[in-house]
Amino acid sequence: MTIPKTDIYSTPTTAHPPATFPRVVLAHGGGGQLTDVLINELILPRFTNPALTDLLDSGITKDGNLALTIDSYVVQPLFFPGADIGRLAVSGTVNDLAVSGATPLGLAFSMILAEGLPRQILERVLDSVAATADEAGVRVITGDTKVVGRGQADGLYLTTAGVGKMEPGPRPHPNRVASGDVLLINGPIGEHGLAVMLAREMPEVQSVLRSDAAPLNGLIAHLRAAVPGVLFMRDPTRGGLAGVVADLATRTGHRIILEEKCIPIRREARHAADMLGLDPLDIANEGKVLVVVRPAEAQAA
Repeated sequence: MTIPKTDIYSTPTTAHPPATFPRVVLAHGGGGQLTDVLINELILPRFTNPALTDLLDSGITKDGNLALTIDSYVVQPLFFPGADIGRLAVSGTVNDLAVSGATPLGLAFSMILAEGLPRQILERVLDSVAATADEAGVRVITGDTKVVGRGQADGLYLTTAGVGKMEPGPRPHPNRVASGDVLLINGPIGEHGLAVMLAREMPEVQSVLRSDAAPLNGLIAHLRAAVPGVLFMRDPTRGGLAGVVADLATRTGHRIILEEKCIPIRREARHAADMLGLDPLDIANEGKVLVVVRPAEAQAA
């Protein structure tokens, strides 16, 4: 595996000041600066509490024993090379628990279905949810279903919530990151987002790219057993690798330098990103984890 590394220096960064907005736009859900504005201007002032204001992938209960996370999935098309909305929903929730230092215990699964959705499509999605949950070693233990009018909800929206048990030891957190620490990632970036966008925007294009959507709790458990001192983890989904690194720099007050030549990107992914006018660093991943460790532990990780 190619390992991208960074040197982290103690040069503080300055966050962009929030700007007011009269209406919601698509970019407010993109995981970037406008998402930050939405959260900081509208959500946090109303719901501020220590578990929420941490703004990590899961909230941790006051006693520190349980992690809770939730996510909604509105991807189009519902099926794309390598995965589908069902695999995406289970993987995303399991991974948000795992990178927070928790072992997944159970999932809640909610569907919003549009009238007229073919039964065959729903069966394929449910089969994928079941198979991915089995792969992750976690069960769906509760759920909910609503049906909306024909033509609404793009046919099918999913929401998954997960609860996990926090593992012993220090919790992965940005405040543990220090100057000189090393960033690692477990494989090539950008392939999930590119597979989805090509399927949606250029369905006539034949590509070898496939979504990397997968539950990573097993991989992360092995990592933490080998390197108990993992400092921080995040799955670089919306906003991609660049989004995670920018957020980490803002939170820690350090300047993070990425060695571009060390970041694993397949040639096909770079070509597809060029066609779509995108930077691979900004594209979503669903089977990758960014890990921060001390330099002495990088090889073991």
